[in-house]
Amino acid sequence: MSTLKVKQRIPLKIKRMGINGEGIGFYKKTLVFVRGALKGEEVFCQVTSVNRNFVEAKILEINKKSKFRVVPECPIYEACGGCQIMHLRYDKQLDFKVDLLKQALKKFKPAGFENYEIRPTLGMDKPQHYRAKLQFQTRSFGGSVKAGLYAEGSHRLVSLEDCLVQDQLTQEIINKITNLLDKYKVPIYNERKIHGIRTVMVRKAEATDQVQIIFISSKWVNLTAVIKDLIVAFPQIKTVAFNLNTSKSSEIYGVETEILWGQDAIEEEVLDYSFQLSPRAFYQLNPEQTQVLYGEAVKALDVSPEDHLIDAYCGVGTIGFAFAKQVKSVRGMDIIPEAIQDAKKNACRMGFDNTHYEAGKAEKIIPKWYQEGYRADALVVDPPRTGLDDALLKTIVKYQPKKMVYVSCNVSTLARDLTQLSKVYDVDYIQSVDMFPHTARTEAVVKLLRR
Repeated sequence: MSTLKVKQRIPLKIKRMGINGEGIGFYKKTLVFVRGALKGEEVFCQVTSVNRNFVEAKILEINKKSKFRVVPECPIYEACGGCQIMHLRYDKQLDFKVDLLKQALKKFKPAGFENYEIRPTLGMDKPQHYRAKLQFQTRSFGGSVKAGLYAEGSHRLVSLEDCLVQDQLTQEIINKITNLLDKYKVPIYNERKIHGIRTVMVRKAEATDQVQIIFISSKWVNLTAVIKDLIVAFPQIKTVAFNLNTSKSSEIYGVETEILWGQDAIEEEVLDYSFQLSPRAFYQLNPEQTQVLYGEAVKALDVSPEDHLIDAYCGVGTIGFAFAKQVKSVRGMDIIPEAIQDAKKNACRMGFDNTHYEAGKAEKIIPKWYQEGYRADALVVDPPRTGLDDALLKTIVKYQPKKMVYVSCNVSTLARDLTQLSKVYDVDYIQSVDMFPHTARTEAVVKLLRR
């Protein structure tokens, strides 16, 4: 147990950066995490919390600054917590993301990890205003509605009216929405007793500028006047939907989504094909880098015309479509039924007759297909942050498609899953892609070949 106490002030040398972008040092063998400190810095800090194996501290003074420290361009960077490493020069952010992968691999130790080829992170020329989707919480303060994100680890809403990483059109639209919710006195949710609008989702398709909106509310509210004003102000809006979420949990969405106005889906493009996105379907947040990410996935899987491909966690079909012209068949599954409906419609619109989609869990559907006699030569997985389901990992290790690509958005769950996959696959290389500049998150494309 550490001898350090809360409020104690200590000098510290920062040895490295951790998975949340915080600085890490040792004080008399105790691990100390310091938010906002950079590798190589010497800081004077104050302990804010003491845990069994580590303590957390805040910077009081930087005695020796990193030469890569920059002044964040965003005025509310400190308060918001949506970005974690904007105070680090961008080229060094890209190096940090390679380091994140290495740290995770070192922790989980998949077979042969010391020799993995980890390629330099592919970054953006202009790492601002890249997020084409926002999900802002709404709250009412002294009678006026604000929308934004909770400050890190709290239920304190930080109002965001000019976010540096958010697409500017989506930002203008959410600002207008908060004004209209105010103007028409629409009920706004709070944790204690009031029911009403909890969250607003705004998503823009980069290729077409088409916008869709979901209002998430804990009770039915009348939005007719709000919608009328919105669609006059922004002709780009094509869909307005409503989602009822009565649960007390931190889940953003309830089960049912209903279209209040406009069309069912918006049109987006990636690589050389276009597809439709319904409001609840998953799509990457950064359209510009999605081109890069999917391009890397295509390169890594290296399919041939005779291959049968499975696209697990297929969403609206996006990654699979990148291969559909080059393989014999593509099959995909996803747990969100709307996404599967989109995938089928998209495949049909593009004239692909070699695709097949089913709603459900990969770990149930793949064994069923194998029982029916289907055999995959190639597999692409793009799981959520929780990584691959245990049952799916066992399924992959059992059936062993000869080529596999793992697209990951979480280095920890990737490294964990590779401990299982490396029993039957060699990791050819890992290509890191910066989908989320200024944050401590990275995406990676892993090329795996059966031994």
